[in-house]
Amino acid sequence: MNNLFDALVQFGPDLVKATLDTLLMVSATMVSAALIGTPLGVLLFTSGSGGLYPRPLLNRVVGYIVNVLRSFPFIILLVILITFSRQVVGTSIGPKAAAVALSFAVIPFFARLVEQNLRDVPRGIIDMAQACGASTRTTIVKVLLAEAMPALVGSFTVTATGFIAYSAVAGAVGAGGLGDLAIRYGYYRFETSVMVWCVVIMFVLVQGTQIAGGWLARKIDKR
Repeated sequence: MNNLFDALVQFGPDLVKATLDTLLMVSATMVSAALIGTPLGVLLFTSGSGGLYPRPLLNRVVGYIVNVLRSFPFIILLVILITFSRQVVGTSIGPKAAAVALSFAVIPFFARLVEQNLRDVPRGIIDMAQACGASTRTTIVKVLLAEAMPALVGSFTVTATGFIAYSAVAGAVGAGGLGDLAIRYGYYRFETSVMVWCVVIMFVLVQGTQIAGGWLARKIDKR
């Protein structure tokens, strides 16, 4: 126990910086999921068979691209995108570069979750909105997304908790964050106490995200 507190005093600034780097990576990643993954999921649903506006060719092309991106193991995706990350954020290492690769991983993943959440919306509600003369935008925003919002928040929460763990994997290739700190000190230098603190902080981040997401999902669920 004394070793743990000694490590906290000695490596406290490093732990704080690593935690902030992890939060930066995950925050940027989830913004990408919300801003790009959500519209992509809507497109997959509306253009698919049985969707609002079926476009088989478009759906197949978009679905194929999504599946290709999802098929890459994350650590390989990190390596492949090194050059692209340097062009986008000016560096190939650190949390900013990792956020680029994390975004490429999260967008297709979250898009499929959004597609599935929208499929769970009762068709009768959509038909009723269209029968009342609702426009395409109104049907999607005020009916589809509104009805699926509790499920979408749940999917967003699950995605966020999963990609907190992904951010730790990114530490293996110099992305910074808690994963990088655990490897550099906990593994290479045999500072077991540092690794323990990294695990504790990751646990708190995951649990805090899950609790907050679950609370929000219940709050907005009016059923």
